[in-house]
Amino acid sequence: MFKKNKDMQKFKVMILPLLIVTILISANSCNDNVTQDAEVGTVIHVDADHFLEGTTVSTVPCTLSDGTETTCHQIVASTPTDHDMGPWCPENISDGAEAGGIWLENGKVYDVDGAFIANMANFYNDDTWLMYDANGDIYITDSEDDCINAANPNVGEEYKNYCVECIPDYISGLTRTWLIPITPIKLTASASFAGMGPGSFGPSVRGIAFNGVEYSASAPVDNILSAYTLAPFDDAGGHINVHQGYHYHAATGISTTMSQEDSHASMIGYAMDGHGIYEQLDKDGNEPNDLDACRGHYDDTRGYHYHVDAPGSNNFINCLSGAYVN
Repeated sequence: MFKKNKDMQKFKVMILPLLIVTILISANSCNDNVTQDAEVGTVIHVDADHFLEGTTVSTVPCTLSDGTETTCHQIVASTPTDHDMGPWCPENISDGAEAGGIWLENGKVYDVDGAFIANMANFYNDDTWLMYDANGDIYITDSEDDCINAANPNVGEEYKNYCVECIPDYISGLTRTWLIPITPIKLTASASFAGMGPGSFGPSVRGIAFNGVEYSASAPVDNILSAYTLAPFDDAGGHINVHQGYHYHAATGISTTMSQEDSHASMIGYAMDGHGIYEQLDKDGNEPNDLDACRGHYDDTRGYHYHVDAPGSNNFINCLSGAYVN
């Protein structure tokens, strides 16, 4: 779980009632989805039954980045069914943490409550920040056009000092489709994600949660802040734009997880190469000490798999160690 604000020790009141679905699995409970490879060792296949109701999963032929012709799960989803979306922007600087979302900065997770908005000039050491009027009411985008325009890389002056809030109504007809290989193929060389500098050629999406929502690339925080806007994430680490729909930028423990019978970290979804993604920390609060450059490692129970970065890092995993769909 993540920690928030100065003590970072508690969830907000608004999310305490949420039911976090936990499914116990054992090393021997999914034998049909486990094979042994002479070179790789244990290989765990993607299990379509792990995806929640509201997410459509079918099997289709596909070709992977290494040329392998195989079968993939085609995953179609829109919005999460296991937790609420929002809120994102508080309405007044007197509002508490339950009225807003979170912000990721320098590896930490902060509540976007009224006090955070009121303190932004000090937080960023820049007196240009003033996102509220004389009554303490916060400037918030309030239409789909504003949502689109404020998310444009060339944000107009009219959106300076606005809290950008795009709501589910704006994506009511939007669905997203991904292809993930059912049988992961571990490669000797990793693939960088698209947009990660010269030579990057992989996909931009990092993976898919069990509710069908994408684990997205890092949020363009520098662009957002340079326009004097703020685009908070909700407590689940997600927000909305009209092209991607609802998507995550942090794993905060709100979406469905699958607990392991040993002390290993819980599983949260699949990477785009079909390898499992797990929480950062195990049940004792420790991060594995043998993670590779992609944030992956191997054990006999789970095969090769990834552990996500810290919630405040604006990052999930660093690269893909397996073949993916071009």
